[in-house]
Amino acid sequence: MTALKAAFPHTLPVLTGYLFLGTAFGVLLGSKGYSLGWAILMSTIIYAGAGQFVAIGLLTTAFNPLYAFIITLVVNARHLFYGISLLNRVSGIGRKKSYVAFGLTDETFSILCSTEAPDGVDRSWFMFFITLLDHGYWIAGSALGVVLGAMVDFNAKGIDFVMTALFVVIFIEQWKSQQYHGPAIIGIATSTVCLLLFGSNNFIIPAMLAIVLVLILCKKTLERRTAA
Repeated sequence: MTALKAAFPHTLPVLTGYLFLGTAFGVLLGSKGYSLGWAILMSTIIYAGAGQFVAIGLLTTAFNPLYAFIITLVVNARHLFYGISLLNRVSGIGRKKSYVAFGLTDETFSILCSTEAPDGVDRSWFMFFITLLDHGYWIAGSALGVVLGAMVDFNAKGIDFVMTALFVVIFIEQWKSQQYHGPAIIGIATSTVCLLLFGSNNFIIPAMLAIVLVLILCKKTLERRTAA
């Protein structure tokens, strides 16, 4: 309970965002004829915001397993890099590591990277409850969206843009919290180049690989300037 109480305040921004994002997902899913049970099941088992928005399209078209695998991999490939960068942080937390890995989202990753467990609070339970609370917020938002969507009749076209909006807000907050913006600028520049070279449908994985490569090559310079 001590760890839960310590984790909760750090997840409040995610609570606000996930209620709106989850509601958008629920509304969109409900508009395609899927019930409350589907929303809860998808948000519990899949638990991938952008991936779930993509899944709605996959559910409403002819099923192609290979295409579904590739598009899901592309959309969520960034989680591979999240997991690698968290290896040191999750070491020593025992069986909770499996759930923390499963529940790793952009927002949870941001909190786990920037927040330390307070003195006297078990680190493994602290990380576990941050992940669990964020997961619960997403499930609640998804369920709320289906219910509200069934009560109000409106055109849901374009509502999935809320995911893009959230990523922009996260980037702005990360930018404001840091004095040195070298890594962020590298990310923007590298992604822009890959977008021009590979096109909007194929640039995500090349961009991520290129960003990692550039960051590794510039590691010492970036660390020195960040310290300064």
